[in-house]
Amino acid sequence: MFRCRIINPGYAEGLALVSSKPISLLGDINSNGVFTVGELKGECVAGKILVFPYGRGSTVGSYTLLRLKKRNLAPLAIINRETEAIIAVGAAIADIPLVDRVEEDFFEKVRTGDLVTVNAIEGYVDINRSPAKTQEFRR
Repeated sequence: MFRCRIINPGYAEGLALVSSKPISLLGDINSNGVFTVGELKGECVAGKILVFPYGRGSTVGSYTLLRLKKRNLAPLAIINRETEAIIAVGAAIADIPLVDRVEEDFFEKVRTGDLVTVNAIEGYVDINRSPAKTQEFRR
């Protein structure tokens, strides 16, 4: 379990989608919730726990999260190293759990495809390796 700061309360469990680079909600993700650029190109945020260092870009990015939420294409939760205002406002208006300042070793351990719990009520996140991932680590 990794302690964190709560930005927008809520609870979610799902598969992680992890970017090592900052994300622009307006420029990097299309209206279908699919990344159009970068290391996550072709990946969809819908129903995932989106993990990235911090947001970058336009204030319209806040509304991008709301539009995705209304179309059931939004992430279940967001985890940042450090949240900036655009991501915070977007999560608040779209009612998406959001945390940041997670204990640093979380970011060293979490990988795309890990089952992640975000408890933005009690202030922690956790990584629960899926059976397939656990077997990969044992090989």
